[in-house]
Formats: sequence, C-alpha cells, structure tokens
Amino acid sequence: MKVFLKTSLVIFLQTIIFVCNVSGQNPIIQTKFTADPAPMVYKDTVFLYTGHDEDDAKDFKMLDWLLYTSTDMVNWTDRGSVASLKDFSWAENHGAWAAQCIERNGKFYLYCSIPSKGIGVLVSDSPYGPFTDPIGKPLIITLQGWGDIDPTVLIDDDGQAYLYWGNPNLFYVKLNEDMISFSGDIIKEPTKPENYQEGPWIYKRKGHYYMAYASSCCPEGMGYAMSDSPVGPWTYKGMIMDPNGTSFGNHPGIIDYKGNTYVFGFNYALLWAKVFTKHERRSVCLEKMNFNEDGTIQKLPHWSTQGTKQIKTLNPYKRTEAETISWSEGLKTQRDSKTGMYVTEINNNDYLIVKGVDFGKGANAIDVSCTSLIGGKIEIRLDNQYGSKVGVCEINNSGSTWKTFSAKIMNTKGVHDLCFVFKGEDGALFNIDWWKFR
Repeated sequence: MKVFLKTSLVIFLQTIIFVCNVSGQNPIIQTKFTADPAPMVYKDTVFLYTGHDEDDAKDFKMLDWLLYTSTDMVNWTDRGSVASLKDFSWAENHGAWAAQCIERNGKFYLYCSIPSKGIGVLVSDSPYGPFTDPIGKPLIITLQGWGDIDPTVLIDDDGQAYLYWGNPNLFYVKLNEDMISFSGDIIKEPTKPENYQEGPWIYKRKGHYYMAYASSCCPEGMGYAMSDSPVGPWTYKGMIMDPNGTSFGNHPGIIDYKGNTYVFGFNYALLWAKVFTKHERRSVCLEKMNFNEDGTIQKLPHWSTQGTKQIKTLNPYKRTEAETISWSEGLKTQRDSKTGMYVTEINNNDYLIVKGVDFGKGANAIDVSCTSLIGGKIEIRLDNQYGSKVGVCEINNSGSTWKTFSAKIMNTKGVHDLCFVFKGEDGALFNIDWWKFR
C-alpha cells in the first residue's frame, strides 16, 4: 500500500508539472499515443518510426506503424501510418509491436515485431513507404512465443549486417546483403546483462559497440552494455536512465544527428494527464545524450518536460503542413487520399505550437487552408498560447471543400514560437491542412 501511494503521488505531481508546462517538448508527439521509437537519419532528416497505441487501448492494442520527421529535433511532422498488420498476410492481427527501419543500397527495410508470430520484414523504395512483404512469411521465428520481438539492426563498416532481438533472451543473426534473409545459426547471446529485459538497440560510435535495452520489468529503465565487436562479449556499463514508477516500460532508440547524440524512449505522461488508471497508452520522448572520455554514457534523469534544444529555425514564408507540431492540446491528425495528412478535432481553446519560427523583418499576412462546417477563429499568438496576439483569421463555412483563408499580421519581427489558438462554438470547428505567412 505504501508503494502504491508513493507511486500515485509521484504520478500526480508529474501530471501537474506536465499540464502546467506550456512550452514543453516531452512527450514530442501529442496527437496520438506512440511507443517503441525507432529513429533513422537519412540525408538531412530524422525519420522517427513508432508503434501506435490506439486511443481506447487498455492492454497492447497496436494495429500499425507511424512515421514522424524533423530537421530541427523539436518540430515533428506527422507522416501518418506507413505500414500495418494488413501488410503481412501471416500476421493474423496479432499486434503491430516494435519495429526498426534501415536503408541499404537505396531500399528501406522495416523489421517488425508480430508477437507470437515472429519478426517480419517489409521493403520500400522510399522511407515514407509504401512497404511490402517480399518473403510472405516471418524472417525470424525461434519458437520462443512472444519473445521474438523488438528487432534492431546494424550495418557495420565492413558491410556485414546484423539483426538482434528478444525478450527475455537476446538473439542475433548475420543478415545477407539482400537484408531479407540470413546466413548461419541464430545465436542466443550468452553475455547479455543480468538486468536485460527487452527492447535492444544496437549503436556504434567511435569504434565502440553499444547494446542499449529496456531493463528488468517493471518499471523499466534503460541500461546499456559495450563491446569491441558487434557480436560481443557484452560488458554491462550502467544505466542510461533509471526506472521510474510513473513509466512501466521503456524502449531506447539512439542516433547521431548534426553533431549531437539523441536517445528516444517513452513515458505515460499523456495518459496520466487524463486518467490515473494504468493503460498501455504511451508517449514518445527525447533527450540529448552525452558521453565520458572513455565512451561510457552519462546517466540521464527521467524524461524531462523540456526535452531538447532546437538546432535550426523554421521559415514561415514557405508552406508548412499543419501537422508540423512541437506542442498541442486537444488535437488529432488524420489522412485522406487527396489531401494527405491534416489536423482535425479542433475545438474551442485547443492550440498548436511551432517552435523557433524566424519571421525576419516581420510578416504582413497569413494564409491557412481549411475545411469547415461550423467555422470559428484562429488567434495567431507569439511565444505561447497566452502571448501577444498578432492577428486573427476568420474561418467561415466551406463545407467539405478545402479553402484558403487569410488575415493581416503585425508585430512579428524576429524569432518566436508560433501559437495558433482556436476559438468558436461547441463542437469540432474546422480542419487545417497547411499555413504560410507572407
């Protein structure tokens, strides 16, 4: 009872901090419940593939895999679902668990957990998909039940690719160059750390190999081991992040980008902001990670609300998709075949923040593409939802037709966080596809 009360108090206090944090960065996605982050750097962009907890999930209810992209590490553009259980004829609706994507020779390989069925692989000519199943069966199945989960992949400097996975055991195989088959035996790693549970993530930096993972359950933190070889032996080095009673699970994903190293994982902050009942409705988070001179990782506290610093400003004079968001309240995103992704379920007093917008000498007007059956207003504010109001865009009834609405803008000189605050009658007011200042 004491443990329960202590955990409940921690959740309550963290929820207050979360709700009051008007310029927060964590969790980095608020329009959907996301889990098991798998970041990939391709060219100049971070591609973040995530699992997707359905809004009504109690246990694990996951049907597809989502994609978000960013070039500044704070504003993330929702690219929608890139793959689903329907892409595997053999999946039998068993659950779209953790996945990881990697590029090789111009093709993109998405390795996907299907609990109790194995690990499948999908292939695409684009990181945005569509992805298809090239082999029509599991790539990996060891008869470990739902233990064949959480794939992570590395292409080493010599061109050899490795696939790792497993709960509570850690397995690996050597992938062939085609990335959809493997050679040799499946190896059960004998030197996995004692507190290894699941969610392995393989990472290489300055000649060191790192095996990060979700530590013993529950709650789960993030531990790591190091080796001089991609196949071990692995030496336990410590925790990247200690377990925290407010977050039952975790799942590391690590990348280098623009001279920094970032670690992704998840918490339950979006869930706790609404209810105190434990469900599997998770929310992906992000922190910058630092190293000691010997290559060991400096431990992080549990996920902060501040997140990471923006590494480049956003140009408001180019068309920006409305689903490019740093922070939002009350909003959802949706896709249709003609428009693509857009922001929806917009109600009175909901808002959307885009960080680090460089207005230069100042904007004169804004154009916004919307559909509306009720209509309402968009207050354009600087720095946060309570900041200086620099314009108001009236959104009139346009039916199901996308229409461009415009408004005059003043006093926007310099770099500011941009906030759209939505006002109107009760009910869903309108949808937004894109915006652009001029």
